[in-house]
Amino acid sequence: MSAEIDIHKALEELTDRTLMVLDDDAPFRTRLAQALTRRGFTVSAVGTVAEAKDVARLNPPAFAVIDLRLEDGSGLEVVETLQQHREDVRAIMLTGYGALATAVAAVKAGAIDYLSKPADVEDIIKALVAQRDEAPEPPENPMSADRVRWEHIQRVYELCNHNVSETARRLNMHRRTLQRILAKRAPR
Repeated sequence: MSAEIDIHKALEELTDRTLMVLDDDAPFRTRLAQALTRRGFTVSAVGTVAEAKDVARLNPPAFAVIDLRLEDGSGLEVVETLQQHREDVRAIMLTGYGALATAVAAVKAGAIDYLSKPADVEDIIKALVAQRDEAPEPPENPMSADRVRWEHIQRVYELCNHNVSETARRLNMHRRTLQRILAKRAPR
């Protein structure tokens, strides 16, 4: 409960609440933008690197939540553009690909944190408003290992244009096993 109070206090103290959400997954982008708007941010939601760079150049926000891999490029390019136009921007990277190398690249580009999708809105806000010298608290309800595995399989399946055989080959998994996993509901 004390973490919630700290979030609300930190949000009240903000003078500039402009925030950009960049994600090529339109339903996720819309839900995240709505949730952040309800919490007091002024949100610009964009779906491409080109749109995000335009926002960064013309009206750089104080905060940004950026997907790493997009159809037209990398979110790292957007973080670098934001840094050029507003040095105090607090950007976090979201990705379905949790890897140490990409986390390091995100921080080197200027991101303050790196979260795996699907990230909880409260965790995103904690990361955005954390003091520069302190790390945000770990999530209270992290994804289970089964959920992380399921998310990874879904992402590879999507990248393979819903081709079960190609997805199974890339995951080094039997095709029938993959079909059974895809037929089930997402684990919690």
